[in-house]
Amino acid sequence: MVNRYLTQANIQELVNWVQLPRSSYYYRAHPGPRGKTASTHTLLHGIPVANQLVLEDIKKVIGDPYNAYGYEMVNNELRLSGYLINKKKTYRLMDESNLLMGKVIRSSGKRTWVQFRKIQCTRPMEYLCLDIKYVWVQGDGRWYYLLSIMDVYSRRILHYIFQKSVRKMDVINIFRWLHLRYNLKGVMIRNDNGSQFIANPVREFLVMLEAKQEFTHVATPEENSYIEAFHSILQRELIDRFEFSSYYEAKIHLEQYMNGTITSVNIVH
Repeated sequence: MVNRYLTQANIQELVNWVQLPRSSYYYRAHPGPRGKTASTHTLLHGIPVANQLVLEDIKKVIGDPYNAYGYEMVNNELRLSGYLINKKKTYRLMDESNLLMGKVIRSSGKRTWVQFRKIQCTRPMEYLCLDIKYVWVQGDGRWYYLLSIMDVYSRRILHYIFQKSVRKMDVINIFRWLHLRYNLKGVMIRNDNGSQFIANPVREFLVMLEAKQEFTHVATPEENSYIEAFHSILQRELIDRFEFSSYYEAKIHLEQYMNGTITSVNIVH
């Protein structure tokens, strides 16, 4: 109404006429949520790192099956690790990624559980086991993920990846590569209950390949002792002996170790 008669009277007269406060006439709704734009980086030892890295470290903190940390305890762990972060930001990151206590991600379908700890193999590519190991890179001030896949009969590492994170699509791509090279039809695959392995797309992909998948029981790493033993050897012979200055240096060392010693390593149980 006021805008309609702007050419015939001034604004003060018009707002008085319609009994509208002058401030209400000039009010414009704020575009988007109020407050400061959420930060995309967090300081780690004084160096800005992407919030995705913070999320990965949060997942490591709460990754234990009996862990009952809320966002305040997670925040304390992050600060002890060198992060400059407050509880509000920790809460926001966990809330956005559905990591707060009480928010549970479940997979559908029944899982096949390990029946015998010791695996009896009569030939290669009968049984595979896989697991993820954390590797600390001092120069980057962060953990990286190493996923290794072992043929139990020969104790050979058939394939591995080393990167910032391991997601369900990474696992699917590994199985795709293994299937094209070795054919996974009828092969039994043993893994723990990591989110990457219980994800429905991963399980459905293995069903499509006609591979069999079995899961270790919670908090029983001895049921996956073959790959656990290899990672223990890797820790002793390589990771504990070097202080990596960067991801690329760690990657080169891992490539040399895998190519030079994997074919001859023999793990005795």
